[in-house]
Amino acid sequence: MSGLRLGLSVVSAFALSSGTARAEPHAYTIDPTASRIVVHVGKTGLFGFAGHEHEVVAPLNRGALVVDPYHVEASAADLELDARSLVVTGRGEPRKDLAKVQETMVGPDCLDAGHFPEIRFVSKAISATRPASGGLDVTVSGTLTLHGVSRAIAVHLLADLGGDQLVAKGTVTLKQTAFGIKPISVGGVVKVKDEVQIELRLIARRR
Repeated sequence: MSGLRLGLSVVSAFALSSGTARAEPHAYTIDPTASRIVVHVGKTGLFGFAGHEHEVVAPLNRGALVVDPYHVEASAADLELDARSLVVTGRGEPRKDLAKVQETMVGPDCLDAGHFPEIRFVSKAISATRPASGGLDVTVSGTLTLHGVSRAIAVHLLADLGGDQLVAKGTVTLKQTAFGIKPISVGGVVKVKDEVQIELRLIARRR
């Protein structure tokens, strides 16, 4: 759920590759309105084909990062969402099912957002390489807290820096059971996949 940290490394790598003089760390703020985090939830089971995949939008609550253009490893990032604000878009599924799916997702049988509203990613380490296609390939390692459980994850992104704006895109796959979430099952024949894919598009601007 995750990603800000990648921005830091992006800036650092750009500065280092261009041979600039040592620079001070810069503070960036993630733009929650321009950024986008989408969760894709698939179906499995004997009659999984009869179910519908779910698309969930996860609005950013807060996002900040500090970019050290000289020492990538010294950069830091913190990204936070509120589980209660997650919304099922309804894309690809019957409109009549939307309210029930939304209720189930944030309810006690899934996210239990009332008890565990915090979704937070804090970076711990970062590395970056420059691919031939341009931009930077960034790997951000950190701790994700979800459903009251904290686990180490790594997020891979492609990032670009232009002026005072940083743009990063990528995906990460998580297992619900790793965070104490039991995938929803309907009659034992149609159930949500344990693995969910999270698509990230983060835009940060220098303060």
